[in-house]
Amino acid sequence: MDTRRALLDALAADDGSVSGPALADSLGVSRAAVWKAVEGLREEGFAVESTPEGYVAPDDPGYSGPGIAFGLDAPYSVEYHDRIGSTNERARELAGEGAADVAVVADEQTGSRGRLDREWVAPSGGVWLSVLTRPDVPTARAPLFTLAAAVATTDAAREAGADARIKWPNDVLVGDGADEGSAAASAESDPSGRGGRKLAGILTEMEGEADRVGWLVVGVGVNANIDPETLPAGATSLSIECGAPVDRRRFATTLLERYAELTASSDALDRVLPAWRERASTLGRRVRVETGDGVVEGTAVDVAEPGALVVDTDGGRRRVHAGDCEHLRDAE
Repeated sequence: MDTRRALLDALAADDGSVSGPALADSLGVSRAAVWKAVEGLREEGFAVESTPEGYVAPDDPGYSGPGIAFGLDAPYSVEYHDRIGSTNERARELAGEGAADVAVVADEQTGSRGRLDREWVAPSGGVWLSVLTRPDVPTARAPLFTLAAAVATTDAAREAGADARIKWPNDVLVGDGADEGSAAASAESDPSGRGGRKLAGILTEMEGEADRVGWLVVGVGVNANIDPETLPAGATSLSIECGAPVDRRRFATTLLERYAELTASSDALDRVLPAWRERASTLGRRVRVETGDGVVEGTAVDVAEPGALVVDTDGGRRRVHAGDCEHLRDAE
C-alpha cells in the first residue's frame, strides 16, 4: 500500500506521463513492483492510464481506502470496507487494540444504528464513516466533537450543493420549512413540521476516566447516492438534493479535513460553537425536547458549552444537555 501511495504521489507531481523505469528509480523499487502497484491501484478503482511514454495519474480516484487517503489533508489513516456491520463497532475494536487517528469508511453497513438505538438504514451508495481519536481533553468537552462532526458534515454537504443545516444536537437536514416562505412550501418540504428532510446523522461513543477522554469515536452516516426507494420517510439524499450523483470520495475527504481542523486543539474546539450557531436551524425556533426528566418546551435561543441547548420557557430559561428535539410549527 505504501508503494501505491508513493506511486500516485509521483504521478500527481508530473503534468504528463512518467515511464516505468523512471518511477522505479524515484521510488527505489523494481520495475516489476511498479507494475504490480499500478495493477493494484486499478483494482482499487484508480484509472491509471498507460501510454507509450509511461503512466498518467488518474483524474478521478475511486471511492476506496486509497482513493480517500490520496491527498487527504487530515491526520487519519483510512480503513475501507465494501460491506461491514458497523463502522462504529469496528472503530471501537480498533480502540481496544490501542489504535488512534483512524477513519473507518464503508460503502454499506448491515448492522448500523442511530441515536437511542434507532434503526439507521445504510445501503450501498452512502457515506458511512467513523473517526477514532484519542484527544487530550477533559471528558466534559467531549460533546463538542459531536457538534464539530455536524459542522463538518454540513460544510461537506454545502460544498456538494445541498442547502444543509443542523438541528440540535447533530441531525443534518435540508429544507427547513421555517425558511421556505409560505405554509404551503413548509408542508411540502417538511410534512411533519419537525425540522426538514434528514440527510445525515451522527453518533458519538467514548471511553475514559472521569476527567479525561481515553478514546472517542464519532460516527457519521450520510445519505449520499442512495436510491430514493430505500430511504425512510422524512429522509433525503445528496443525489436528490443536488439533482445528480455526488463525488463521495470528495465528500468524505472534505468532511474528514473539516472535522480534523475543528478538533485539532483546545483553541480549535473553542471555535466549534460559533461555527455550529452559524449553521443551525434550531436557534430562534419553538422546540419541544424530550429529556430524561420530562419535556422542555419553548424557544431555542442559544447553544452553550459543551453543547447544551438554551431554551426560553414559560417558567424561565433552561439548559438541556441531552434529549430528543422537535421543531414546532408556530401554531403549536
